[in-house]
Amino acid sequence: QVQLVESGGGSVQAGGSLRLSCAASGYTYFRYCMGWFRQAPGKEREFVSRITSDGSTSYADSVKGRFTISRDNAKNTLYLQMDSLAPEDTAMYYCAAKATCRLFGGRGTYWGQGTQVSVSS
Repeated sequence: QVQLVESGGGSVQAGGSLRLSCAASGYTYFRYCMGWFRQAPGKEREFVSRITSDGSTSYADSVKGRFTISRDNAKNTLYLQMDSLAPEDTAMYYCAAKATCRLFGGRGTYWGQGTQVSVSS
C-alpha cells in the first residue's frame, strides 16, 4: 500500500523559506513520478512541481525560480525547497506519486495527507 507522509510545513513571514519533505513507502519509489500540489482555502487544488524518475523537473509558472524540487531515491524521500515565499503561497501542500508522469494528479495518483504552509506579509 502506497503511503506518503509530508512534513516541514509551518508559518513564516514573506521572503522566508521552508523545506517540505515527503516520506514514501509501499511501492518502488525510485520508478515513480513524484510531485507537489497545493490547495488554498476556497480554491481548487493546483499543480506546483513534479520530478520524474530520472530527475527531470517541471514547475508551475507561479513558483518557477523560487521553488526547487528534488528527490533522494536512497531515502525514498521527496523534497520541496521553497524560497522567497509570498502570502499567495499560503495553502495546504500535498505530496503526490504516480507510476507515470502522464496526467499527473489525475486517476491513479496517490496522495499524502498534506502539510500546511502559511505566509504572512
